[in-house]
Amino acid sequence: MGKPPRLDLLQGTLDLLILRTLQSGDAMHGWAISERIRQVSENVLQANQGSLYPALHRLEHQGWIKAEWGISELGRRARFYRLTISGRKQLQQEADNWTRVAGAIGKVLKLA
Repeated sequence: MGKPPRLDLLQGTLDLLILRTLQSGDAMHGWAISERIRQVSENVLQANQGSLYPALHRLEHQGWIKAEWGISELGRRARFYRLTISGRKQLQQEADNWTRVAGAIGKVLKLA
């Protein structure tokens, strides 16, 4: 039967997952955020670089995350991201919206 394919993430969904991943308070660089999403989703969700870095820049521009330069575990310069106070508020709002939308989609799927 094979493994199901990994799913690329839509912009709003990716934003929500990035915010949630940073909720722990630990500063993380982009690759680590992407890996964490992949691991927690048991290899189903994948944030590719072509969508991850624009999302990080968008979230930073919104003031929901902040970035600072640091050194990765491989000894390379990398931008490390943290959730801001307004990002925590946005995460709660986005999570509530996601729950509402997922419930509504579930109801539509049950129509069959």
